[in-house]
Amino acid sequence: MKNRWYVPILSTILIFLLSACSTPTPPIEFAPDGEIISKAIAFQVSQTQQRLSQQLNASRPQIEIAQINVKKIEPIVVGNLPAYHLKGTYNLTLTLPRQRVTQKNNRFDLYLQRQVEGKTWRLLRREASSSGEAQWSSYLIQ
Repeated sequence: MKNRWYVPILSTILIFLLSACSTPTPPIEFAPDGEIISKAIAFQVSQTQQRLSQQLNASRPQIEIAQINVKKIEPIVVGNLPAYHLKGTYNLTLTLPRQRVTQKNNRFDLYLQRQVEGKTWRLLRREASSSGEAQWSSYLIQ
């Protein structure tokens, strides 16, 4: 009984250390709004369209994103900044020189991160490095 005085102290220290090691989860309330999600999807689609247009030697179509339906929001931390992994669907309309094409229920899978100053968002892409570890590339959403 006389040697048990340290148990409560060690328990308190252990609880403190375990809680200090956990990464805080970004609040869902700060997740990107529909406008940011739409811009991120449009950015991804326009990059793909640009590559296709160059390969086909054709003009780039106008892109319209509509009916965004977010089905999953997962708050994460990337590089010590809050980020959000979003999944869902959207409708895409491409206006070409001679026709207009609409695709419904396209899937999206985005990683978006608010920057330190809180004014801008970046699209994150996970890419494998030569060492096999995942690395992040980021693109400013405008």
